[in-house]
Amino acid sequence: MARDPRADILEDDLFPRPSQKIHRVHAQRSDDGTIHLDMKGGMFGINNRQPVQLHKGNIWHFSKEEKHHLLLATGAFTLALGLMRVGGLFGVSQFDNSGQWFALLLLSMPVMLLAVGPAFILHEIGHKIIAKKYGCWAEFRADPGGLKLGVGLAAFLGVVFMAPGAVMVAGLVTRRQNGHIAIAGPAVNFGLFLIGIPIGGILLGLANAESYAMVDGTYLSGGAINLKAMIGGIVFWWIAANLGLGFFNMIPFGPLDGAKIKDWNEGVWFAAFATFIAIIISWWTGTFSPIDLATIIAEQF
Repeated sequence: MARDPRADILEDDLFPRPSQKIHRVHAQRSDDGTIHLDMKGGMFGINNRQPVQLHKGNIWHFSKEEKHHLLLATGAFTLALGLMRVGGLFGVSQFDNSGQWFALLLLSMPVMLLAVGPAFILHEIGHKIIAKKYGCWAEFRADPGGLKLGVGLAAFLGVVFMAPGAVMVAGLVTRRQNGHIAIAGPAVNFGLFLIGIPIGGILLGLANAESYAMVDGTYLSGGAINLKAMIGGIVFWWIAANLGLGFFNMIPFGPLDGAKIKDWNEGVWFAAFATFIAIIISWWTGTFSPIDLATIIAEQF
């Protein structure tokens, strides 16, 4: 019979070590069985004053409210990334006319959605699945303040720094289980990064677009849409976004995943964080480039 992970809560040692500390994560459950989330503000129809009903779905269950929040966060994230690619609202001065700026914005948004959207969404779903595996309630909730700040920075400065939201968890977990929940997100990003190299190479090869596997915003060429450049953009940003998002969340500060992972096991945190750093430095210095590897794969077609 499978071992119940909640058995970790029972400690034979009368003087339990700090590593076995039980965490209560975002637990604000009222007598009527509802979960209340501590979130401020509202945006795009998000009503944070209403309690969240505790559902009884399986591990893959997504409530209507959760789907709504995921859709809004993904939409705002995509808009911010599109604005980044065109230099924000003031980037229009870099184009011959506002029509070119707007056209590139519209073409950049689906590229960034396909490339970066899975890095964000699947990262959060990774947290959700492991949390529910340990018997917790877990649903994604968008952060209205983070969405507004992220879109505003992208619009006026042409840079993206956004905290679109997070998976809210309610329940009792041990320090080890809390670490497992935290590391699930970066682990998903690392897996997507790895599979993005061969799959991206195959996609580039089939589309004969290996020369576009770089940061190239020229999605319009001679008044026509350059699909090869768009495919190259998807491959590049898929690889870069998953590597960057995984690395950022491994930073051991504040509410980031790295702090929870380090709190659970410093050795695991160091190994994971060092792996991300080593790949980024290798790519930065030209020692190893995942894009070059994808291009080599593409040239076989």
